[in-house]
Amino acid sequence: MLQDVALGARSLSDYTHLVGRGLVEEIRERAKRLEGKRVLHVSATAFGGGVSEILYALVPLMRDVGLDVHWRVILGREEFFNVTKLMHNSLQGDPQSISDPEWEVFEAYNAMNAQGLDDNWDAVIVHDPQPAGLRANAPDRSRLWIWRCHIDLSTPNEETLGRLLPLLRDYDESVYHMQKYVPDGLDGRVRIIPPAIDPLSPKNMALSPEDASFVCQQFGIDVERPLMCQVSRFDPWKDPMGVIDTFRLVREQMSDVQLALVGSMATDDPEGWEFFQRTFSYADGDPDIKILNNLNNVGAIEVNAFQSQADVIVQKSLREGFGLTVTEAMWKVRPVVAGNVGGIPLQIEDGETGFLISSPEEAAQRTLSVLGDPELAKRLGRAGKERTRELFLTPRLLRDWLGVFEDLGL
Repeated sequence: MLQDVALGARSLSDYTHLVGRGLVEEIRERAKRLEGKRVLHVSATAFGGGVSEILYALVPLMRDVGLDVHWRVILGREEFFNVTKLMHNSLQGDPQSISDPEWEVFEAYNAMNAQGLDDNWDAVIVHDPQPAGLRANAPDRSRLWIWRCHIDLSTPNEETLGRLLPLLRDYDESVYHMQKYVPDGLDGRVRIIPPAIDPLSPKNMALSPEDASFVCQQFGIDVERPLMCQVSRFDPWKDPMGVIDTFRLVREQMSDVQLALVGSMATDDPEGWEFFQRTFSYADGDPDIKILNNLNNVGAIEVNAFQSQADVIVQKSLREGFGLTVTEAMWKVRPVVAGNVGGIPLQIEDGETGFLISSPEEAAQRTLSVLGDPELAKRLGRAGKERTRELFLTPRLLRDWLGVFEDLGL
């Protein structure tokens, strides 16, 4: 048996004041035709990263509108997650390829996990590369199989992608954030659906300025001084060292600025601890650089507080499937300076809802512009919140998934 993820209840009605009655009624109407359908989401982890955050909201809302939906997590040891982290990096452009013995580890764990699919489902949604081999090993466990890709496949290591593609071709449909992520050779069985954030989760609910300030003070932040913040996993593609470079350039002109690098350590990311230590060393004991993770008691509320308190949110990614931390910051009316990569330009209209950058120097220039012009910061923040409300909240994502189910004849 795969590990079942325990979930609380959610009500779509609670989102009406945020997304409008029209969308809520459209979702309810669409869901009537799908009542009772059995859907299973499968992912690599229930903790850390955007996939799990999405599913903690999406699965309960699918249940609320009448579907019988579950979320399960595959089982794996370090040897498996070492391979899948290498696969993740390779699919996002790392030149290092996966050896035949490593592919054998990947295939063996997928075959083992496939045996844990105990029921017959109307649809199984497999998230990301780690469990991509499930369908090949258990095709009769579900009437429909959907692969959901959350990573940037625009410049993949072609050797790795070539070995993964035969597994993906077996799926009835695959879903991507952007058209440019879709690999050649999938015969048109693809759907483009950007992800979304849950505005009612503890990470995104409204915090008073006093509460945000109080929380940040507990971690040594001087709330009277400017604060830059990046929230991300500790991962080479998130470029935390590039953020530190940006901070140092900003401080040359604004001596009282502070930086917080806030992240969580995911169970499917063995590389994370090594990169956390490299980032810590790169900060070189600077008292104005706070590097925090979930082992410092930084949970959803604390992340919310840092994002809400920050004068500028930085997301200096080098690759980015979408960048939900950008969405979160925009929802909190924060000005964002972010890498012009992956799904970030879907959210940020340069100069309108934030700034897009391609180097530490450019990031520092834009950060100084925002810190030096409170009216600019307010304008960017307000525009970003409205764009998020319109396009990137969970009810819209729920509607899109119902559309996928309808079109596939669920």
